[in-house]
Amino acid sequence: MTVSTKQMLARRAIVDAARPLIGSQGFSAVGISQIIEVAGIPKGSFYHYFESKEAFGEELLHLYISDYLAKMDVMFGASRKNGREKILAYCQFWWETHVDGKTGDKCLIVKLGAEVSDLSERMRHILKKGTEQAVERITAIIRAGQEDGSIQSAMNSYILAQALYQQWLGATLMVKITRDSHPFDNAWVATKSFLDHT
Repeated sequence: MTVSTKQMLARRAIVDAARPLIGSQGFSAVGISQIIEVAGIPKGSFYHYFESKEAFGEELLHLYISDYLAKMDVMFGASRKNGREKILAYCQFWWETHVDGKTGDKCLIVKLGAEVSDLSERMRHILKKGTEQAVERITAIIRAGQEDGSIQSAMNSYILAQALYQQWLGATLMVKITRDSHPFDNAWVATKSFLDHT
């Protein structure tokens, strides 16, 4: 194992350890000392792995988005499901992730989007690219669903993908505000209507 691989794994371990804390409290509210504490690394080691807190935040978002897109690829790669079933499975996954108490798995894009976009142009760019990649995947599945007949909507697949993604982002924010899952109930009904509307 090379030194660079060891360092990469160490960086990943630090990010994974701190992610639930940041997912709960936000990026600005969590100090480097707290990151060091939850990661269980010696004082001073942080700057051995990250040149700044912003660099840590960039790695956090890179890894989160990479993991998220990989999960999407697994769901959308299910060969036995049609396009509509894949979109609904994705929405169900989103819903379940945010109502089962898995703080570390909750959407960091919702949690950190507005906050870090004002703090760091580089972090904003990572979020922008990640959301674009997610929408591209949804677009492809909607297009496939329109072709296989399981999605009745004649709306442009990219516009529909953007609408669905933004709807679930908004619903997630409302779940945080209301502290109940009713916004997801509404998003689910609206999603099915979007897909079935001719």
